[in-house]
Amino acid sequence: MTISVSPQALPALVLNADYRPLSYYPLSLWSWQDAIKAVFLDRVNIIAEYEHSVSSPSFSMRLPSVVCLKTYVQPSRHPAFTRFNVFLRDKFECQYCGSPHDLTFDHVIPRAHGGETTWQNVVAACSPCNLRKGSKLPKQAGMHPHQKPYQPTVQDLHNNGRLFPPNYLHESWMDYLYWDVELQP
Repeated sequence: MTISVSPQALPALVLNADYRPLSYYPLSLWSWQDAIKAVFLDRVNIIAEYEHSVSSPSFSMRLPSVVCLKTYVQPSRHPAFTRFNVFLRDKFECQYCGSPHDLTFDHVIPRAHGGETTWQNVVAACSPCNLRKGSKLPKQAGMHPHQKPYQPTVQDLHNNGRLFPPNYLHESWMDYLYWDVELQP
């Protein structure tokens, strides 16, 4: 699964004040218009620029390709319990068969048996596996998740997000993303 990024849109990678991306999946990107607005509002520093520029009758500037927030944004210690974050925790794979298609989520202990909708009881599941398991307990269905459900940290989600880079990564972003970058000795 990838997020589609259009190189023609000239997006800017947004880094926190510690020079780390605000998020990896989806990658923290702003439109060039939002990046320029943040520059004029003195909220960011420009770290790298594209060759393209924008002009007005009295002003011209190159478009930012990487910006860094001037004020550190404290990341949430506990990610929100959302369908997307459950899928990201489970690497966009059914926890029963490994399929990346037609994902939904499954209560390991079904609600009919007192199971709750929590990080510790919900896993990503493809529709066929979810239907096959139904309201049965894992032992009754003979279906056990590949990994025990858990509440991930923000770092867990960032690490998993790195496994799904967007379809386009500008060369100026590479020093801040650590995707397939060969390190200098």
